[in-house]
Amino acid sequence: MKQAAVIKIIANTVKISAAAILAVISAQALRLDFAVSAGIVAILSVQPTKKETIRTAMARFFAFAAALVISSALFNLLGFTLPVFFIYLAAFILVCQWRGWISAMAMDSVLISHFLTLGKTGVREVSNEVLLFMIGVGFGIMVNIFLHKKTDYIEELKSKTDDEIKLTLHRMSLRILDASLPDYDGSCFKGLNESVFTAKMQAKENFDNQFTARDTYDTSYIAMRESQIKVLQEMFKCVRKITTVPHTAPLIAGFLEKVSVEYHKDNDVLSLLEELEKIRGVMKTVELPKVRTEFEDRANLFMLLERLEEFLCIKRDFMCNVCKG
Repeated sequence: MKQAAVIKIIANTVKISAAAILAVISAQALRLDFAVSAGIVAILSVQPTKKETIRTAMARFFAFAAALVISSALFNLLGFTLPVFFIYLAAFILVCQWRGWISAMAMDSVLISHFLTLGKTGVREVSNEVLLFMIGVGFGIMVNIFLHKKTDYIEELKSKTDDEIKLTLHRMSLRILDASLPDYDGSCFKGLNESVFTAKMQAKENFDNQFTARDTYDTSYIAMRESQIKVLQEMFKCVRKITTVPHTAPLIAGFLEKVSVEYHKDNDVLSLLEELEKIRGVMKTVELPKVRTEFEDRANLFMLLERLEEFLCIKRDFMCNVCKG
């Protein structure tokens, strides 16, 4: 198991345990019956992100209100017996499925079961369950409120993805000049796709852990890199088809190396796009190929330049949108 995954599991364990313990202690301090239930409610209230926690808490609040109404009516009309509790369960589950409150069925029913034990639904009993609910859900929300964006981690993931893209571009520049370059089989894209996927998931988690400032930079940045990787795979196909070293190969290989060196998150690539246009002009002045293999390889180099322009334009458009934002 990767270190990051282990750290995340430990952090979640501490977070959920803290919510449960604090909820039980608070319920005991208020001398509530069934204080341990507040801890169970807290555990069930903690979700992976702040947004999910709030959304789930709201659904459970409305579901709990419905459970109180249904249970009070049934118990007071038919008695505090197990068969009546079964009737309550059927009615409450039906309402929860109708309203989409599936996650509330178990938690709310645990609280309602206390009425069966107490044998009444007076003001004190109902207040007891309402307080247990509020304390449990409250601590579940409170724990998630103190979650912060994993800024350092997402920056690390972004840098890792960028470094792997730079290496891929560098290897392309070498392969253009050496058809026998070892291990040029596209296996690098497996690690690259895994890196961008991990970064994408972390960026989404960070986004969901915001209440006010809806910062979309990281999610947009990862989406931009994801689009570039797709183009990079097309560039790889063009390079792999080249079997000779045409006259224009050193020029394009040198430019690819320059792109890899200047590949940085803050580069608007405008100067690179200008240089690419100049390279196109130079290529038009080069004498036409005389043999079929050189013709095919120069055609692949031309397609490579087309894809490279698309690769750079994706970054240019992203930087323009960031400036506008």
